[in-house]
Amino acid sequence: MSQKKVLIIGGVAGGASAAARLRRLDENANIVIIEKGPYISFANCGLPYYLGGTIRDRSALTLQTPESFHGRFCVDVRVYSEAVAIHPKQKTVTIRNLQTGEDYEESYDSLILAMGADASTPPIPGLSSQKVFTVRNIPDTVAVQSYIAQNHPKEALVIGGGFIGLEVAENLYQLGVKVTLAEMADQVLPSLDPEMAAQLHTHLQQKGVRLLLQSALTEIRETETGLSAVVNGETLETGLLILAAGVRPASKIARDAGIPTNDRGAILVNSAMETQVPGIYAVGDLVETTHFVTGQKTYLPLAGPANRQGRVAADNICGIPSRYTGAQGSSILKLFDLTAASTGINEKTAKALGLDYEKTYLFPANHATYYPGASNLSMKVIFEKKTGKILGAQIIGTEGVDKRCDVLATAIRAGMTGHDLTELELCYAPPFGSAKDPINMAGYIIENILSGLVNVFHWHQVEEARNDPNSLCIDVRTPMEYMAGTIPGFVNIPLDSLREHLAEIPRDKTLYVTCQVGLRGYLAARILAQHGYNVYNLSGGYRLYQSIFGSNR
Repeated sequence: MSQKKVLIIGGVAGGASAAARLRRLDENANIVIIEKGPYISFANCGLPYYLGGTIRDRSALTLQTPESFHGRFCVDVRVYSEAVAIHPKQKTVTIRNLQTGEDYEESYDSLILAMGADASTPPIPGLSSQKVFTVRNIPDTVAVQSYIAQNHPKEALVIGGGFIGLEVAENLYQLGVKVTLAEMADQVLPSLDPEMAAQLHTHLQQKGVRLLLQSALTEIRETETGLSAVVNGETLETGLLILAAGVRPASKIARDAGIPTNDRGAILVNSAMETQVPGIYAVGDLVETTHFVTGQKTYLPLAGPANRQGRVAADNICGIPSRYTGAQGSSILKLFDLTAASTGINEKTAKALGLDYEKTYLFPANHATYYPGASNLSMKVIFEKKTGKILGAQIIGTEGVDKRCDVLATAIRAGMTGHDLTELELCYAPPFGSAKDPINMAGYIIENILSGLVNVFHWHQVEEARNDPNSLCIDVRTPMEYMAGTIPGFVNIPLDSLREHLAEIPRDKTLYVTCQVGLRGYLAARILAQHGYNVYNLSGGYRLYQSIFGSNR
């Protein structure tokens, strides 16, 4: 049997995973990794925390070295080596040794492209300044650290409000640097819907980060003390600038070789991770993928999918039929004291695709409230109106966010409905959860909506409700809560005295009720509905409304 030769371009998540899986499946294969940089299999998701000093040892970021990877997996790892051309007909790749400048040809039987993505660099005057940085790899991060250590900047400007931009902003803050964060969109973290992202906006500002939304960087000029950056016509003086305005697939070498890509430059692959050129596979931040929930083509550059895709490519090269069934975008972010996580689709996507969906908001405690330290989670769950099938979820809180979002991610992968959530038996003890876990509570609410036990309306429908002459808007919280802040146009009838005031409530009006988070509103809606009223409960209550619009709007 002839020895199979597999050449892998790129040695981080997808490439390293593919190489390790290949070796486990085929002890005799000749496996070669070509890596442009000095490191393989490094934890690029940990780079912002290394920048901020939370991770102090640089070696902790390098999960494998070329030597250790060769020692364990017998893989020929060549760092400081750049693939400069692919020749599919000849089944060769031209490789440049970046230390000597020498070019040579390397043959392959199968080729895996895992070059990842590059930082997006818009054509802005002054972007080439030595005081402008990206954080995509270890050398990038070391360069930022060295600059800060030598120049002691008091202020930094971060461009981009995605994962990297937010994490870098937090970690620069931890170093004592005053941070301004500018984002072109009207919100940070696009995986969240605007009303959820609003909570992150407030938190950033409470921490002292200046947040500029709908703000574009148009020019950079060097000064003696740092940089002058023009953002939306305003000149900002800053000590350094971190560019975190998204990524683009590093696919030029593939395009030059005639390997098809989409308009964004992401390589087209099938479910076996094979490109449209036989024998050439592509994985990770380089590829277009299918969204698990919608079935639509998408681009989701995340570490988990990259690792799974590398494994799938290796399986198929070794003759094991394996399929990548799509990504659902499960992701999580630490932002100072908050954690934000999401999975599946958000409402923006559901609306754009014309899906027949409904949503619910809830604010359950992360564990039993009688056990010290309980805090509320802010949850949004999107589901199909007809079936109750879970389509997406977004959760923000201080503790317990990760495990709830992971449960919902699993529910989405399993095609579960709101009813299925009610039947989940999750671990419970007072320090960890509640007898009715937040996941169960989401299920109960979805069941109530689908069964018609309660009608709901949402924060963006409040204006219409209170301006309807045939409506009556009622706040069922206590008088003290009501006086501290309410939605204009809502009259106060506390829940516990609601039955006493039924005679005063006109029966020809549509009633819209609210409370703090939705629970008491639900109880009020049940009372009123059983007395013959047409009633709607505000999902998420005053708390959600206030987080979006502020108090006493």
